[in-house]
Amino acid sequence: MIRQSARILLANRETWLRETARAMRQPLSSMHSRSKPQGCALLEHSNELPYTDAHDDLLPTGGTAGTPERRSRFAWAITGSGHYLDECMALALRLPNVDLFLSAAAEEVLPMYDFGLSELKDRCRVFRDKTASSVPVGLLYDDVYHTVIVAPATSNTVAKCALGISDTLPTNIFAQAGKLEIPGIVLACDTKPVVITKAPREWVELKPRNIDLENVERLRRVDFCRVVESPDELEALLDARLRELALTWNTSSS
Repeated sequence: MIRQSARILLANRETWLRETARAMRQPLSSMHSRSKPQGCALLEHSNELPYTDAHDDLLPTGGTAGTPERRSRFAWAITGSGHYLDECMALALRLPNVDLFLSAAAEEVLPMYDFGLSELKDRCRVFRDKTASSVPVGLLYDDVYHTVIVAPATSNTVAKCALGISDTLPTNIFAQAGKLEIPGIVLACDTKPVVITKAPREWVELKPRNIDLENVERLRRVDFCRVVESPDELEALLDARLRELALTWNTSSS
């Protein structure tokens, strides 16, 4: 009953806003803006969407209705895995126009493998997971990125991506990229019954669970996503992507 009443109230409010906007020939965005209580610290977007009498609706100018030709950068998301981390960082820093998106776990793990945050910032743009809404993901809507890579991807990140959960910076940018039809590449860590991986102080043997392996297969079925299992596969796929974009690798990662 409460939910039904809430829906009715929201429907009535939207109807009132639409009718008032039509009468005043103002975009709905400005009407919503006026109806906000004073003193609220809300982020406002400066560009209002066009309003038309013919469709009585807003015409999108961003997202999949944007300008893909403007996209010029790679977005590389890093999670809290040390598996293939050295190889992934070497590939990332060879790419032209690449930005790094770090999960909170990645920010903890990178120094354990001798990747300092300040040194990375000298090489490329680095975005950290410091906001509840993953604010840096908004760059996708501004037609900045043509390709999204998540590598290395922990079993936790793979599970979230496969199930459509986006509560970290890497999982959020992966989800939004798919909704914008931007190609995504994921290097999953747990893809074999036995995995030999490099820990900060030694090499260890891990045996991924059935659910970890099943989630990798689920992820393969997600729209606009390619799953790879090794740095060699990742490099080959990136090489093909560079050719599609008429780009080349940086000659040196130093």
